[in-house]
Amino acid sequence: MTQAEVPAADTERDQIKIAAGGTVLAVRGAVVDIVFADADLPHLNTALVVQWNLPTPLILEVHSHLNPTTVRAVAFQTTAGLSRGVAVKALREAVTVPVGDAVLGRLLDVVGDVKDKGAPLPDDVPRRSIHAAPPALQEQTRSTEVFETGIKVIDLLTPMAQGGKAAMFGGAGVGKTVLVMELIRAMVEKYAGISVFAGVGERSREGHELLTEMQASGVLERSVLVYGQMNEPPGARWRAPLTALTISEYFRDTKHKNVLLLMDNVFRFVQAGAEVSSLLGRLPSRVGYQPTLATEVAGLQERIASVAGSAVTAIQAVYVPADDFTDPAVTTISSHMDCVIVLSRAQAAEGFYPAIDPLASSSMLLDPLVVGEDHYKTAEAVRQALARFRELTDIISLLGVEELGAADRVIVKRARRLQRFLTQPFMVTEAFTGTPGQSVSLADTLAGCRGILDGQADDWAESSLYMVGTLEDARKKEAVAQVIDTSAPVQEDAA
Repeated sequence: MTQAEVPAADTERDQIKIAAGGTVLAVRGAVVDIVFADADLPHLNTALVVQWNLPTPLILEVHSHLNPTTVRAVAFQTTAGLSRGVAVKALREAVTVPVGDAVLGRLLDVVGDVKDKGAPLPDDVPRRSIHAAPPALQEQTRSTEVFETGIKVIDLLTPMAQGGKAAMFGGAGVGKTVLVMELIRAMVEKYAGISVFAGVGERSREGHELLTEMQASGVLERSVLVYGQMNEPPGARWRAPLTALTISEYFRDTKHKNVLLLMDNVFRFVQAGAEVSSLLGRLPSRVGYQPTLATEVAGLQERIASVAGSAVTAIQAVYVPADDFTDPAVTTISSHMDCVIVLSRAQAAEGFYPAIDPLASSSMLLDPLVVGEDHYKTAEAVRQALARFRELTDIISLLGVEELGAADRVIVKRARRLQRFLTQPFMVTEAFTGTPGQSVSLADTLAGCRGILDGQADDWAESSLYMVGTLEDARKKEAVAQVIDTSAPVQEDAA
């Protein structure tokens, strides 16, 4: 074989001294090639530790075997300062993270290191591998118990299931994170279980705000925060959801407790996988996504399961790139969901918060056999009124409401009031808006919607129904407005 025919990896290998374990051969951003002295290579998805002189260890995960002596691994921390020739130790097992009561109230990174500046975890804390198979199908249970949130539009039109998977899809700036934070606050008050929050691709500001808010509200003691932030390498963002899942599975299987798993944002998990795939040298698939997109999303979502006696309920925020709901990542994630909540930019532009599109959102639980005949009929009547109003919008814009038939004029009047009644002030935004937050029971939501559909609010001002809790609150707001209106001084025309 001539020198020109010698593979590049072998040529590079000859230029470094190989340690007894492994040695760094090449560094390409978050991807590192390691050469070993013998052909006994570590298995895929097992951990490697770089033995350098920095205080924090660098953890790598094996993702491919390039040849009989070389592996390609993904770094979970920044590789700045890493050079060729540095020794690497193969652990021969997957990355493990701490689990159990010791991690409650703590903020962890992808490898389980404490990042809240608190005391280190005890040495005897149990640890689990971040890679695990989902429970067998015969062991999984499905519940039809409705998970009441106190948010009117969700409880009415897209009820969530205890032990189910719900996702909120929306573009930038339509309120996904605010909705997740309100759900955290609402759930912790009613939920006698453990909350695990996975911040995937979060901004540092958002992570700090959530930590401070949970400390102030006293709910941090029953919560675990796991972050793979935007400034971290793609490997950290890619594996942070698995770390949160591992902690959730421990409380489900070992402690037999219900777990509320919140993830913000699952699209960043897909995006990190695309970055890793590209660095590993794989050819991209549709729209530049990784060819393993469906497998990676399924591997994450199928582990979110419930077993007899304990459930994992997942609520996930999903960013929709360029508001394109046909994006491959969005369609792949939505195929695993029991409840799909679509946040609309048009709703947000009109000031209707939460900006949930009542016609595009759906839930498998909205069935008379699950939620009851009364709830189902009320929800369908609300949908029909809003759908008819949307159909008439163009006609109203061109000709005005006066040109509609009498029946359509009534539908438009009630649909506009329903739109406003389904808005709601949140407790997490109270400091910014000055409006006290409201949590509304399902019974009050149904009674309010039925009252509007029956014409109780036909003579009220539309503003009386905007950003209120129950229909009774709207009635009081209308009464106050009437008193102010009648007490206003009447100005006589000038002679």
